[in-house]
Amino acid sequence: MEANTSQSRAPEPKPGPKSAAKDDLKSLPLAEVEKKLASSPDGLSQTEAEKRLAQYGPNEIDEKETNAFLKFLSYFWGPIPWMIEAAVILSGVAQHWPDFGIILVLLIANAVVGFWEEHQAGNAIAALKAKLASKAQVKRDGKWGSRESRELVPGDIIHLRLGDIVPADARLLEGDPVEVDQSALTGESLPVTHQAGDAVFSGSIIRTGEIDALVYATGDNTYFGKTAKLVQGAQAASHFQRAVLKIGNYLIILAVVLVAVIITVALFRGDPILTTLQFALVLTVAAIPVAMPTVLSVTMAVGARLLAKKEAIVTRLAAIEELAGVDVLCSDKTGTLTQNKLTLGDPFAVNNVSAEQVIFNAALASRADNQDTIDLAVLGGLKDDQALKGYQVLHFQPFDPVHKRTEASVKGVDGKEFKVTKGAPQVILELSANAAQVKSAVETAVNEFAARGFRSLGVARADQDGGWQFVGVLPLFDPPREQARATIATAREMGVSVKMVTGDALAIAQETAKKLGLGTNILDASGFGDTKHHETAKLAEAIEKADGFAQVFPEHKYHIIDVLQQRGHIVGMTGDGVNDAPALKKADCGIAVSGATDAARAAADIVLMTPGLSVIIDAIKESRNIFQRMNSYAIYRITETLRVLLFMTLSILVFNFYPMTAVMIVMLALLNDGAILSIAYDNVRYKDQPEAWNMHMVLGVSSVLGIVGPLAAFGMFYLADRVYKLDHPHLQTLMYLMLSVAGHLTIFLTRTRGPFWSIRPARILWMAVLGTQIVATLIAVYGLFMTPLGWGWALFVWGYAFVWFLVSDRVKLLAYRVFDPSAAPLLGKKSVAAATSIAMPKGSK
Repeated sequence: MEANTSQSRAPEPKPGPKSAAKDDLKSLPLAEVEKKLASSPDGLSQTEAEKRLAQYGPNEIDEKETNAFLKFLSYFWGPIPWMIEAAVILSGVAQHWPDFGIILVLLIANAVVGFWEEHQAGNAIAALKAKLASKAQVKRDGKWGSRESRELVPGDIIHLRLGDIVPADARLLEGDPVEVDQSALTGESLPVTHQAGDAVFSGSIIRTGEIDALVYATGDNTYFGKTAKLVQGAQAASHFQRAVLKIGNYLIILAVVLVAVIITVALFRGDPILTTLQFALVLTVAAIPVAMPTVLSVTMAVGARLLAKKEAIVTRLAAIEELAGVDVLCSDKTGTLTQNKLTLGDPFAVNNVSAEQVIFNAALASRADNQDTIDLAVLGGLKDDQALKGYQVLHFQPFDPVHKRTEASVKGVDGKEFKVTKGAPQVILELSANAAQVKSAVETAVNEFAARGFRSLGVARADQDGGWQFVGVLPLFDPPREQARATIATAREMGVSVKMVTGDALAIAQETAKKLGLGTNILDASGFGDTKHHETAKLAEAIEKADGFAQVFPEHKYHIIDVLQQRGHIVGMTGDGVNDAPALKKADCGIAVSGATDAARAAADIVLMTPGLSVIIDAIKESRNIFQRMNSYAIYRITETLRVLLFMTLSILVFNFYPMTAVMIVMLALLNDGAILSIAYDNVRYKDQPEAWNMHMVLGVSSVLGIVGPLAAFGMFYLADRVYKLDHPHLQTLMYLMLSVAGHLTIFLTRTRGPFWSIRPARILWMAVLGTQIVATLIAVYGLFMTPLGWGWALFVWGYAFVWFLVSDRVKLLAYRVFDPSAAPLLGKKSVAAATSIAMPKGSK
């Protein structure tokens, strides 16, 4: 928050024009700002910072928290709650008090379950995102240290560098100009150059350079907030969610049509209007997939928690689902496929310069406190750790993706000044005055290093009176990760093509790809167009078939993803840098790897806290597990809706008989929805290929099972009514128990492609189903809100339902052969137990 001075003003609604007010902390002379904020070049003391934090509050945007009670009440508002509420009112008007009580319980139960599960999912995601808290380099008591951005206060001195998201509104101190990307704030696509004294705003991104800055506003008094606003932006529904919602709409339309037929016939026959309307409403409520949103949120939250245990933080739940369909994974080489632990090899030197001198000059152009892997490798190559003592670095220009080199102005022990630089060999050659003499030898050395898998670093020096002189090449080796080759092989077995993306030279990329078992079809991306360029069909096909890409710039990543998506692929993309953000956003699933910048994390859907590809493979497996659970739920939900609606509709139309009361239908729905939540934890088997909705198969199989169900119900109806001459009250109880038991057994049909015993159900699933059916049986036997049935008939119903269950299982297998003949009856070689850790039986597939 802004410093509380009598002269301070609230900032304008958006950055840009400077205020004319002399007392505005954005435009006052820097010395006056430091005075007003009681700050100094050494920063604040820790004691003072703690006082200000208590006074001004944390550096975060206050989010409007919805009142928990009002949130709970919102679950009583909407189309489905309205229908249930209408049924409650109609029951009360008709004085059907048992119906009134049970329907009211259903209404409250749906609200409680929905509220609780959303609350739990929200807590889980909040806890995960807390791990992503952005850090800032802050000077306290004259010493630099890393602190969470929320601890910043006005008057703090912070250090900003390439890739950082500016954590608070600040004024730049003395230093080189930096380029700042304000697109997240202003919509301007091009970075803006800022000089010392200029203001930078919370949420903007440092594109090039590094500099210190003085914080003048935090929290709610910044312009547009901090990093969390970028990470927590509203997201559209995923492909997977939209498909499931289409199924829900289909069921609602089906229910409304059949209920309309029932009402029409009842009115034609002269049945009581109030009773008919109440029954129709209750039947509609029972048929509509009330539990679908809850099942979705529970299933995704369970997946997010499982991934969190493996240090993969999901910032957008729907991304877990998107991963199920990913068939191409574009992976960064450095740090993801390789260890990102560079080792310095024997240097190549020119013009009689010693190898030690090449390393020495490169070391002067390095900075240890940046913790850059290249700089640390170079400094580690010094034989004498005191070699740099006495040399004063007057100015240091850090690496940036545009210039691709570092540069330092140095004052030697003899008082003479000189410059040193290190970077991409071709860049350093272009600078050097002796390039013509050494170019051939340098290129030969670089190619030889590349053939051995080394990346090269050019080094040059410029004395006070002369131009740049190329002095040598440093070879750096980044060994592949131990598990990378096996992980890539696993990905291929799962139908995911891994394409390596690197900025290294073609020869290095080919050598690394060979060691990883990727193949050597590596394309040189330097010939690709920009993001607006449309490739020829031939080049687009080459991109699709490539094993990897070399000489890649950030804009190439975006373009590669775009081409692959246009050719029908679902693309995952890993990245770590600020310039990877557009590609991470563009990908169907953007993945920020371990050590990624704040900007990359903000743009990504999944953030990895541990290095390597294996966590991504685990995430893909978990996403496919979730897909299978939701596929099972979709088939089950359609089947049960058809079973209840067709049986009820035909009974009323053909026999003019209501086979169940409204209370029975409500209790059936209540027990149904309670048990089906446990499918989020079920054991499933994922395919060894990317998942995609096969609506032809889903609707076909569920329709077949949905027709078999009423046949079984009418068989029971015939036996009880015509053979055993049961009276109507007992017959209704009998049919209630039949539909309840048979309906829950359907879960064990729809959860497998093969015979029902081919995958052992999770303990939580079979216990939930068994528990609800024990309750349903006791209700029917002892007659709670219905005529008592007795144990003899109850056992008969169980036996009859189980026989039809076995018959239905055979019918299901036949339906899969008809509607999905190309797929094998078993889903794949790999079996995965869910959170319950139930082991698969040996030898099962």
